[in-house]
Amino acid sequence: MKCLVLVLVCAVLTEGFVRVPLLKHKSIREALREKGIELPYQDPALKYQTDQFAGSTSMYINNYADTTYYGAISVGTPPQSFQVLFDTGSANLWVDSIYCNTQACNTHKKFNPRQSSTYSNYGRTFYLPYGAGSLYGVFGFDTVNVGEIEITRQEIGLSTNEPGQNFVVAKFDGILGLSYPTISAGQQTPVMDNMMSQNLLGSNMFAFYLTRGGQQGSELSFGSVDDTKYLGEIRWTPVTAQTYWQIGVNGFQIGGHETGWCSQGCQAIVDTGTSSLTAPGHMLGTLMQYIGAQQNQYGMYEVNCDRNDLPILSFVMSGVSFPLSPSAYVVQQNQNGNEFCSVDITPTYLPSQNGQPLWIFGDVFLKEYYSVYDRTNNRVGFATAV
Repeated sequence: MKCLVLVLVCAVLTEGFVRVPLLKHKSIREALREKGIELPYQDPALKYQTDQFAGSTSMYINNYADTTYYGAISVGTPPQSFQVLFDTGSANLWVDSIYCNTQACNTHKKFNPRQSSTYSNYGRTFYLPYGAGSLYGVFGFDTVNVGEIEITRQEIGLSTNEPGQNFVVAKFDGILGLSYPTISAGQQTPVMDNMMSQNLLGSNMFAFYLTRGGQQGSELSFGSVDDTKYLGEIRWTPVTAQTYWQIGVNGFQIGGHETGWCSQGCQAIVDTGTSSLTAPGHMLGTLMQYIGAQQNQYGMYEVNCDRNDLPILSFVMSGVSFPLSPSAYVVQQNQNGNEFCSVDITPTYLPSQNGQPLWIFGDVFLKEYYSVYDRTNNRVGFATAV
């Protein structure tokens, strides 16, 4: 019946047409051919491919003191710009908002939903605790732009209360979580999952290049990898729990000698939102003895800055060893004119979900390795960073 109606309509319309002779102009191809330029043939049907909107983007992100990596996104219509911490250790997107008047909010740019024509209220509240800092807020929906990728109806948290001092001096106005949706507060859909469901990526992956030594030039890529940011090949290891980006560790070596600490298996969470390398609490004291570090009055472990015999630490994952040199885990600092060198390894006393010892591969590790997060195959890849 639908086809019959369309045919009848077209028949009626064509009877009223007045045919006008067409003036034929030269095509771009013909005009260029006269100038001796021949365009290669390209199938005109390429524009009908179903993945025409799928792609990739690489965006510049800032490096603050080798401890915080953040960059610009926009929220709303017209867009309001914010600096957010890109965090593989959490799943929610939130920004400071006009609903919050604590000191932490008042020192940052705030999102005003009343000035966005695409904002809609979700009507649910949330609480988000982090390793350092926490906040309360309300959920809504709006258009979000990340590295020129536009996500429509993205769930977003608007802060209403940020107690304490942790976020007061933060360089960012919010956090964009990149872990699995299973750990998302309020069961909100993460940005990456909306990119995937809206077919915005050529490949369902993202990758980080984190600069070191205080240098700028860090990069976050969505939909592809940047092969100018690493050496050799990417070595893959499977995700062991689709919560955080958690992977298995099969061996841990100090100075080339296997410790046996992970002979029964360890777990590691790959976390761009944690600055340190975090070791299982019961292993830390022994590790510091091997390194030759001494604890100071503030609980920090220090080594003599002139030492050249500090050991290389190596993690074995899926049969591949990933070494961490002393220059990666020792930080030279200056306090009141006094220089000292601290070991940037901190303890965690929480075991992994399966009870195995838990490491956190924070920025200390990730500055040394280009890291790739593959949602299609649920795996993490590492390659030596340039």
